Amino acid sequence: MASHHNRDLAVLEQLSVGSDRLGATVVANEPSVHAAVVLPTCNRFEVYLEADDPVVARAAVTRTLSELTALDAATVDSALVSFVSDDAVQHLFSVSTGLESMVVGEREISGQVRRAHADAQSGGHLTPRLDRLFQSALRTSRVVASSTGLGTSGRSVVSVAFDLADATVNWSGARALIIGTGAVAESSVGVLRGRGAEVAGVFSPSGRAETFGAAHGVAPVALRDLPAALGAADIVLACSGGESIVLTPALVAAARASSNAPLTIIDLALHHDVAPGVAQLRDVHVVDLTTVGAHAPEESLNSVEAARSIVAHAVARFEAGEDARALDPAVVALREHVFGLLEREVTRIRPGAGADPGAIANADATEAALRRFARTLLHTPTVRARQHAEAGSEMAYVDAIQALYGIDVAVPNDACPAEGIDAESPHL
Repeated sequence: MASHHNRDLAVLEQLSVGSDRLGATVVANEPSVHAAVVLPTCNRFEVYLEADDPVVARAAVTRTLSELTALDAATVDSALVSFVSDDAVQHLFSVSTGLESMVVGEREISGQVRRAHADAQSGGHLTPRLDRLFQSALRTSRVVASSTGLGTSGRSVVSVAFDLADATVNWSGARALIIGTGAVAESSVGVLRGRGAEVAGVFSPSGRAETFGAAHGVAPVALRDLPAALGAADIVLACSGGESIVLTPALVAAARASSNAPLTIIDLALHHDVAPGVAQLRDVHVVDLTTVGAHAPEESLNSVEAARSIVAHAVARFEAGEDARALDPAVVALREHVFGLLEREVTRIRPGAGADPGAIANADATEAALRRFARTLLHTPTVRARQHAEAGSEMAYVDAIQALYGIDVAVPNDACPAEGIDAESPHL
C-alpha cells in the first residue's frame, strides 16, 4: 500500500495508472496469487491479495505496476509498504472506518472500499476468504459510524476543499464548472447548489458529460466550448481522474483573457487535472489535495480511541474466526488487548502531513518493528491455547491470561465496545 501518510501524492498518482487492470492481470499471470482487490482513491493506492507467498505476490504486483505505469520496478518497490496477515486485516479495517483518511473519519472511504470489493467480484478475481475480509471491514465501518462520534461532523476531502475556497469565492450566484463525472462530481453537485452556486456546466474528458448532465440537470460542455465555459466560471471543480492534464496555463490564460473576475479551481483529481503553472496565473487560486491535507481538521480524541477499540476487537475476532476452531474468548481478548496497545503506539509515532522523507522512513521502520514484535508476542500464547484446548485444560489457560494481563474473559461478547460487530451481514 501507499498513501498520503507515507508517500507524495505525485507518486500515488503514478501508481494508480492502470489500476482497473491490475487485479485481473496479477491473478492471471501469477499462479500463487489467488485473489486481488485494488483500492485507488484520491490519497491512497492499495492492493489486497490472497497469495501463497507474500514475497512472490509483492514481486508480481511490483512487476505489473511497472508494466502499467511509467515507473521503473525499483521506484514502485520502494513506494509500497507491505502488510501481512493480522497487519493487513487491521489496516483494511482502519481504512474502511476512516481512521487512515486524510480527513479522519470521512465517510466517503467506505463507499470506495465497497466499490473496490464489487469490482473484484465482477472481475472474477475474488476468493471466499477475501470476500469475507471485505464484508467484515465494511460491517466494522458501519458499527464505527453508528457507535462513535467519528465522522459526525460530516467533514470530507470535498467539504474541506470547499471550505478553503470560501476565502476567494462569493458563493451566492457563483457560476460553477465541473470537470469529471465520477463519484466526487456527483456528490459535489448538491454541495455546490447548497452553497448558492449555479452549476453551469460539466465537461468530461472521457465523453460522459451528456449522461451526467441529464441525470443532474447540468448542461454538458463539449471540448470546443471549454474555453468559453472557463471564461464565464467563478469556480471550477476538477475531479476527472483521467491520465492527462485538462487545464494547462495556456488554456486557462486564454480563457480568462477578457475577464477580470477571480477564478478559484479545486483540483481533487489524483491524476491532477490542473497543471502546476495554473496557480501562478493572475487572479487564479488553486486548492488541491496537498492543501486539503495540510488543513484537514483533527477529530475528537475520544471518538478516535473508541473507533480504534472497535477495530482492534473486529481484527481479533476475524483472525480467530479464520482458525479451524470456535472463537476462544481468552485468545480473542488477548489479541484485542495487544492490538489496541499497538494501534495507540503506531498513532503516536506517525508523522504529520508534510513530514520530511527521513521522518517518514523512520516511522515506517518503527511501525514495522512494532508489528513484528506484536506478532511474536502473540505466537506462543496462541499455540499454547490450542494445546490446552486439546488437553482439556482450558480454564488453566484462561486463569493465566487473567492473572498475567488483568483481562476479564468470562463474558466474551462484553469485550466488544459496540453492538453488532459480530453479526453476519450477507448484503452490503
